[in-house]
Amino acid sequence: MKGLADEPNHMIELLEGGTTLEDVIDGHVYEQALAEKSVFVVSDLGSLMRQHVQWQLTMPQIRPYYQVQSNSSPVVIEVLASLGLGFVCADKAEVSLVLDHGVPPDNIIFSGVCKQLSHIKHAAKNGVELLVCDSETELYKIARSHPKARLLVQVTTWAQAAETSMEFGCSLKRCRHLLEAAKDLGVQVVGVTFHIPSSCKDLQAYTHALSDARCVFDMGAELGFNMSILDIGGGFSGSEFQLKQVHTTVRLLLDAYFPTLSGVQVIAQPGSYYVSSAFTLAVNVIGKKVVARDWNGLAQDELTPDDEPEFLYYLNDGVYGSFSSKLLGSTIPAPAVHKVSSSRAEEPVFSSSLWGPSCDSLDQLVDHCLLPELSPGDWLVFNNMGAAGLGDLSSFSDRSAIRPPVYYTVSTADWFAHISAGILSHSSLQIFSKSLRFRG
Repeated sequence: MKGLADEPNHMIELLEGGTTLEDVIDGHVYEQALAEKSVFVVSDLGSLMRQHVQWQLTMPQIRPYYQVQSNSSPVVIEVLASLGLGFVCADKAEVSLVLDHGVPPDNIIFSGVCKQLSHIKHAAKNGVELLVCDSETELYKIARSHPKARLLVQVTTWAQAAETSMEFGCSLKRCRHLLEAAKDLGVQVVGVTFHIPSSCKDLQAYTHALSDARCVFDMGAELGFNMSILDIGGGFSGSEFQLKQVHTTVRLLLDAYFPTLSGVQVIAQPGSYYVSSAFTLAVNVIGKKVVARDWNGLAQDELTPDDEPEFLYYLNDGVYGSFSSKLLGSTIPAPAVHKVSSSRAEEPVFSSSLWGPSCDSLDQLVDHCLLPELSPGDWLVFNNMGAAGLGDLSSFSDRSAIRPPVYYTVSTADWFAHISAGILSHSSLQIFSKSLRFRG
């Protein structure tokens, strides 16, 4: 597999001599201090590689298919393609993006709850045959526009319904009818997919989901379908502990319901698992207000000495930019203050809330966190932002004006460790080498 674009249009800094990600952030903060103090992102590509190694060590029998909608940065696609991942695409643009990076069509799953006919035809034209289907409406569209499609039936789970307050997928009761309709239309069904959200704490949800999947496999086999693919979805937060918890839960269930000798290929759809920890966002404080801690409406000059203040900070980025996932219900992690000096580390911390620059009531990023008193011009650093909307290339029409610059890095330790382990292919190394420049 080629895996990477022939002509990379990005630069990757190879960090040597003990240079750290914090050093890179410091350098760009210094540059911004001499300019407009714009938002920027620093990416650690070594994190993607380390997450992949952890996946292989923990779940070697389950092949990962990366959810492109988690972060569609071309560099992320390049790295993960070079590591041999498959890809899950939700629309035509994502399919094109992945294909443009040399990923074979048979390594792509076209998902999406409600697909446009033109997008289905685009998948058919480009040889992407594995599609997710959850209803008869979708089935009829696929049968009309993509007769060579091979379907994964999306089975609903109570855990997913509880998170979204909506039922996505086909219930177990309706699966038989959907399979019979596919048989009548001459559309091949090859497997089952389901989703357990990473927020689900009751891992018994996998017991119910895998039991339902086994039932659908049996129904499909009775109707003459070659049921060969099981997709356990994308409920992986990025935490090594959570990954091991899920694996411990599903391992025995897979042995019981889908043993190795059955020939069923088991896959999963990690998205934020790979990219969350790989991106760090740096933003600048542009405004500040102080209010009474009890939110009783007192203005700043009405605070008494006994009142403990709460600070409201306005940042130069918000939910209409890099924090767009907040509008979809995601939680933004509390930031760290950039370059806390030893004297400042001993300063008291205050209840604080963080807001974007729009003055919109929806533009609240963090409702409550503890920070030392800040001033306009100070910098805050948000870690684990890789799945927060930073890589969504299709969200903005004027991308160059709105999207922050991303500075890609990889340490020499990560680079040479993965070369030695054979994780990066020879062709990948040749193409990446064109993008590398040293920083030490």
